[in-house]
Amino acid sequence: MRGNSRKIKLINIQIMIDRLKTIIKGNDHIRKLILWSITPTTNPRPRFWIKCFINPFIHQKGKGAIIRRRSSRIDVFPWNQFIVGKNSLIEDFTTINNGAGHVIIGNNARVGIGSVIIGPVRLGDKVGLGQHVFISGFNHGYEDGERDSNEQPLVKKEIIIEDESHIGANAVIVAGVHIGKRCQIGAGSVVTKNIPDYSVAVGNPAKIIKQYNFQKRVWENTNNKTMNQ
Repeated sequence: MRGNSRKIKLINIQIMIDRLKTIIKGNDHIRKLILWSITPTTNPRPRFWIKCFINPFIHQKGKGAIIRRRSSRIDVFPWNQFIVGKNSLIEDFTTINNGAGHVIIGNNARVGIGSVIIGPVRLGDKVGLGQHVFISGFNHGYEDGERDSNEQPLVKKEIIIEDESHIGANAVIVAGVHIGKRCQIGAGSVVTKNIPDYSVAVGNPAKIIKQYNFQKRVWENTNNKTMNQ
C-alpha cells in the first residue's frame, strides 16, 4: 500500500510539474524569474534550496543505492528526471547533469570514479562504467555560423546503454548512440555509432571485433566490420 501511495504522489507531482512547465513557457518574465530562483545565471548549478527541498521529492533513489555526493558534482534540476535504481553505485568524483535531459540509471548499475554523465542518458540494469567514462546526450548547436554556439539551441539525442553492458575506462559515448544488451566496450574507445546486442567494440572510432554466436556458444571475430548506422 505504501508503494502505491508513493507512486500516486510521484504521478501527481509530475502532473503539477508539467502544468508549471506550460505556464512558464508561455510567460517569458515568469520563466526568467523561476530559472533565476533555481540556478544562478553565471553558475548553472541548482541552488541549495532546490537540492534540499525540491529534488528529493521529484527524483528517485532506489533502496540500497549509493551516491557519493560529497566528492561528486551532482547537478540535477527539477525539470528533468534523475533516477538511480536499487543497489546502484555512483562513485567518487562523478559529474551528473540532467539539465538538458533525463538521466535514468537502472538497478545494480555502477558508475566508475571520475565519470561524466550528461542527459539525456538511459542506463539499463547492471550496466557498468569504468573510470573516467564520458557520456553526453547533447551537442552545442552551431548551424548559424554568425552566432556563438553557446547562444544556439542544443542538439539533443538520447544515449541508451542496455542491460549488462560494460564500458571501459576513458571511453567516450557520443550523443544518439544506442549500445545493445551485454556489450563490452574497450577502454579508451570512442563510440560514434550504434552497437548491436552481444558485441565487443574497441578503438577510435570504435569498431565491432567480436559477436556472440548462440549456436556455437562462443565469441566470434568479425574481421573489424563496421558498426550499424
